[in-house]
Amino acid sequence: MKVIDATDHVLGRLSSRVAKMLLEGEEIVIINAEKSVVTGNKEFIYRDYLQKWQRGSVRKGPHYPRMPDRILRRTVRGMLPFKTSHGREAYRRLKVFIGVPENIDIKNAEKIEDAIYKKIRNKVTLADISRYLGAKF
Repeated sequence: MKVIDATDHVLGRLSSRVAKMLLEGEEIVIINAEKSVVTGNKEFIYRDYLQKWQRGSVRKGPHYPRMPDRILRRTVRGMLPFKTSHGREAYRRLKVFIGVPENIDIKNAEKIEDAIYKKIRNKVTLADISRYLGAKF
């Protein structure tokens, strides 16, 4: 089981690396999901996620999450062949948490160097996006 700390990781880069590891058969636990970032223009990002969340109807869907751990999980799902059996099995091996749960050892947490955001400007955290969508955590 690999533990990955998502702090300051770009959402798309992290998700693609995690999807590849899941398809290779590894179990992945992601902590601090709310601290991962989405890069770009803040107003455009907010409008894009709000449009995704408001799409469809309450009864029929499609249903898009508001919580940061669920948004990260859904992003990884989009990078897996979810409609096949091995894609669904890989998705079941993924666990994502807001913050750090008590039973996870933070000393073993890894960082994916390719996915870390190094610039200072034009970033929005998943926590900010979730609060904009109305999530309370």
